[in-house]
Amino acid sequence: MWDPLCMWSDKEAWERHAAWWQTGFTEGADPEYEEQILPLAAELLAGYETVLDIGAGEGQVSRVARLGGSACVIGIEPSLAQAAEARKRGGGPEYARAEASHLPFPAEAFDAAVACLVFEHLHDLDGAVAEVARVLRPRGRFALFLNHPLLQTPNSGWIDDQVLDPPEQYWRIGSYLVESSEFEEVEKGIFLPFVHRPLGRYVNALVENGLSIRQMYEPSPPEGFLSKAAEYREASNIPRLLVLVCERL
Repeated sequence: MWDPLCMWSDKEAWERHAAWWQTGFTEGADPEYEEQILPLAAELLAGYETVLDIGAGEGQVSRVARLGGSACVIGIEPSLAQAAEARKRGGGPEYARAEASHLPFPAEAFDAAVACLVFEHLHDLDGAVAEVARVLRPRGRFALFLNHPLLQTPNSGWIDDQVLDPPEQYWRIGSYLVESSEFEEVEKGIFLPFVHRPLGRYVNALVENGLSIRQMYEPSPPEGFLSKAAEYREASNIPRLLVLVCERL
């Protein structure tokens, strides 16, 4: 939903709401991160010596990679507020302010890269994917975590159909095939930029840049989330998360 009073840029929006993110989605506050995203990230990044975390936020995925044994973990983050908090929380990784489409590293600098719930906020998908491929070594891994495109399609949402007998609640999917950009109200007064793309758009960008998809995960929402969101209990077979595990050729 576009708020006509929300006239700041994408970068300004993330700066403005950094504290909201840090409070609500880190240090155990969010069950999807704790029960699903962080354990899967740790598994996918285990054994890689040098790891790049793209859009690191306050660093929770970077810290997981460092704890998993990676000798060198670097997180890049364009938001000053997020990068400052990441450095404050420490844990071993190093951080730099940079854009995903302009990575300040030489070619083939990393064994693995991860982007966790980042690329659906970027306008320059092709530039970001090209940069990932450039900085990865041959056979390097890229773990791309996305809010599932089906779930994030504009005008999607829960429908409480009282016409049916008995009444039924179901998830309506909007214009899935139409690529679009908008500010979405993720919580009252919190507007953040989202770019919806169908899954094929991501897959083709990866393949065209020499990143071969080796695995795909569409896990069910974790129990901790379902216990807090009763409406999902009846639709727990609808995935909220999509993870593409790629290898640079």
